Amino acid sequence: MDGTPHIVSDVMTHTVAAVGRRAPFKEIVQLMQDWQISALPVIEGEGRVVGVVSEADLLPKEELRDDPDAAYLQLRQPVDVAKADARAADDLMSSPAITIRADATLAEASRTMAQEGVKRLPVVDEVGLLAGVVSRADLLKVFLRGDDKIADEVRREIVSYLFPPSASTLQVEVHDGVVTLTGRIHDTAMVPVAARLVRSVEGVVDVRFDLARETAE
Repeated sequence: MDGTPHIVSDVMTHTVAAVGRRAPFKEIVQLMQDWQISALPVIEGEGRVVGVVSEADLLPKEELRDDPDAAYLQLRQPVDVAKADARAADDLMSSPAITIRADATLAEASRTMAQEGVKRLPVVDEVGLLAGVVSRADLLKVFLRGDDKIADEVRREIVSYLFPPSASTLQVEVHDGVVTLTGRIHDTAMVPVAARLVRSVEGVVDVRFDLARETAE
């Protein structure tokens, strides 16, 4: 997993559980228990993702079991009331499914999860077929990247271009994902650019500078 940016296919789970439109309620619950997951893609045909059924889609059946009064039902969304009577994935699922392409960056996947308020996304290939699932935990795997690999990438891909040896004397140190650049440079205007690029390196937690301007002799 060297290089930046990484893409979803680098961290996603490739072997996943999924159900068809006609999957019965109890089968869905059993699969979630067996796989220890909170949501399942719903597929049709050769594996095209048409929806997602989650624990939240299943809970109305238990929540509304005791025939609540009309006032309580009015507080619920009509779709939740309907799901309380649903028996199969087709009537339980949220559709269309919120998905992410396998070649999307991890930043794109993170933004999609945040914007849509979901914990995991079905991953689809270029024709929309299920290729895997990516979760919040998968996206955090980049922070397991070693400090040495981060430092090597910062030196090779950023420092060598922005601050060549003829114009600076910079050292790069990384500890627990925090990158520190120390030394002397000629052009301090490049520091904000360097900060942005270093933060974009996968696994970087923060960036710090301890720089002095190189003066002409």
